Amino acid sequence: MASEPVLKIGNAQAFWGDDPDAPARLVAQAPDLDVLTLDYLAEVSMSILAKQRDRDPSAGYARDFLGVVQSLAPHWRGGRKLRLVTNAGGLNPRGCAERCVAALREAGCVGLKIGLVTGDDVLPLLRERPADFPHLETRNSLSSVLDSVVTANAYLGAAGIVEALRAGADIVVTGRVADPSLTVAPCIAHYDWKLDDWDRIAGATVAGHLIECGTQITGGISTHWLDLDTRNIGFPIVEVADDGSCVVTKPAGTGGVVDERTVKEQLLYEIGDPAHYLSPDATVSFLTLRVHNEGNNRVSVGGATGGPAPEKYKVSATYRAGFRASGMLAVFGRDAVAKARRCGEIVLQRLRDAGCEPRKSRVECIGAGDVVPGVPAPHAGELLETVLRISVWDPRREVVERFARQMAPLISAGPQGITGYAEGRPAVHEVFGYWPTLVDRSRVNVRVELLEV
Repeated sequence: MASEPVLKIGNAQAFWGDDPDAPARLVAQAPDLDVLTLDYLAEVSMSILAKQRDRDPSAGYARDFLGVVQSLAPHWRGGRKLRLVTNAGGLNPRGCAERCVAALREAGCVGLKIGLVTGDDVLPLLRERPADFPHLETRNSLSSVLDSVVTANAYLGAAGIVEALRAGADIVVTGRVADPSLTVAPCIAHYDWKLDDWDRIAGATVAGHLIECGTQITGGISTHWLDLDTRNIGFPIVEVADDGSCVVTKPAGTGGVVDERTVKEQLLYEIGDPAHYLSPDATVSFLTLRVHNEGNNRVSVGGATGGPAPEKYKVSATYRAGFRASGMLAVFGRDAVAKARRCGEIVLQRLRDAGCEPRKSRVECIGAGDVVPGVPAPHAGELLETVLRISVWDPRREVVERFARQMAPLISAGPQGITGYAEGRPAVHEVFGYWPTLVDRSRVNVRVELLEV
């Protein structure tokens, strides 16, 4: 593995809702960092953004990102050459980029360039020819939910980001792109790889996959989490070489750990066929990987082999799928579980009696083995406390609203020992369903613009 020069890429956001102070902290901890990536978009994120855009057409992006930009402004204002790549644009990348320009101008960071990558919104294609977009798992026709579809976004690859970086962008804002592509693109641009240099791109894809979930590779959710210093787990950095190999590490003095175990756990995260890991940039084989623990929180990963990228992009579509609500009450005392289960039966029976039986319902006694079905809980009947959780779903909002009014009466009509009702009635939430499908790459038009600060 080549040791110098290397491109140092860190990731300080694994999802929308991750530690908002992490980006500025990582940049301060790693003064030689070349690129910072921020990943905001899980599938559920698009549903949340869709709700926000419904309320405000100018919304639809991760607004937390603007605070991150402001926290990083002193570094850019001081002349630091740090590039930032993010999918914070969500459903409205243009709005996000324009607000970013305004925030940087206000912070005195003039002269920066923001790359805007769009084209991932393929909703018009789905509405025009729904028969072309069956559900990936069920093979059902999109026509069955077409009237309810609200978003459809293709997982773009690195090419648009590469174009923006080569054009001089300091910050690149995108909508939906594949998570590893946030890392792949800076590598291609820095080393001037060709877009069909499959083995190098495969290596960079592995590097991106390793850091895309933030602290998961530095000890978060690890099987030995209790053994680690978890007070301030460091966010990850990959040092990517020209051959696509990398070293995974983290800033000195931070908590957590980078070792062979954490790296291998993350390698296996969310992959199907390890011989054919599909990304929009390459098809990658993990079977040829070599993982070596160098010590001192440094693990080298190399040997990835790649082939041509798939001919289709994956698409994440969302559609309106009814309403849900969950209510919780704590029950304390003798026969706590039996009392809680009776309360659940009462609520559901009242709904049936009123002709408002929800399409789906679930009664759980937390602590009694209900959270993970099938896990034995031999002493559930002896518990002195449990938390009753009743959840319902129905396509009719009025049914779920009626359920929300049935929890409070248990305060005086239920068993002794009920508490935990100070929050009032359960909130009713709209549900967005997930529709994964595929689209031909030739039908997706990726567009790149530069905005001047």
